[in-house]
Amino acid sequence: MKNAAVIGMMWILATSAAAQESARERLEKSPRHHEWVQVQAGDRTVHSFLVYPEVKEKATAVIIIHENRGLTDWVRSVADQVAQAGYIAIAPDLLSGTAPGGGKTSDFPSEDAAREGIYKLPPDQVMADLSAVADYVVKLPACNGKLTVAGFCWGGGQAFRFAGHRPDLKAAFVFYGPAPDKKEDLARIQCPIYGFYGEDDARINTGIRPTAELMKELGKKYEPVIYDDAGHGFMRAGQEPGGSQTNKKAREQAWERWRSVLKSL
Repeated sequence: MKNAAVIGMMWILATSAAAQESARERLEKSPRHHEWVQVQAGDRTVHSFLVYPEVKEKATAVIIIHENRGLTDWVRSVADQVAQAGYIAIAPDLLSGTAPGGGKTSDFPSEDAAREGIYKLPPDQVMADLSAVADYVVKLPACNGKLTVAGFCWGGGQAFRFAGHRPDLKAAFVFYGPAPDKKEDLARIQCPIYGFYGEDDARINTGIRPTAELMKELGKKYEPVIYDDAGHGFMRAGQEPGGSQTNKKAREQAWERWRSVLKSL
């Protein structure tokens, strides 16, 4: 049993490494303009990855909130794919200034260390950082003034929370993240919430129904979709070499839905 657990962990690490390598290759081959920007949030500096689309007109902005692993190459590749679809994408590193020596995600010694750092972040600091990034991106000359947010796993929960902090959001896209647990937090939300969930994810999915009932009671728009046989993190897993067909299918369907909603804004 112990050997099986070790082999399983080695397989997870190998597939994660393969996914990151695939993401790096995509970023290196991308024709779109990438840059790192330093966004001031009070006395903090938020290291952020910015990608511009190749379009003729001003574009809607999408804030991409990373998973509990921090701002990885995979998250940056998602930003590139959002820009490929025609939108300005900005992915802030919410671990900025918290790594050893005051560094960022890439300065943590491991993903586990970054994950520990994520859960030490003060909630108010996270919202303040996101607000600063939002202020920055909507003021870019190439932005049409429309702002949306999307987040994955831990970032999905933060996207849901941010919807209650940012009244000018046009939409929030929550990928397998938990909703705020207080009714008053949901009551502050003014934009539609689009949820994306894997069927094999009871930890998160048990909260969908009560959230939907509260949102309906409050007169808020919440549209959760559960993708058949997909697991938690299917957007990443569906991109990994050797990933399951169910996760790949869920990822494709979720991307199609995400792009469709963005196009309608």
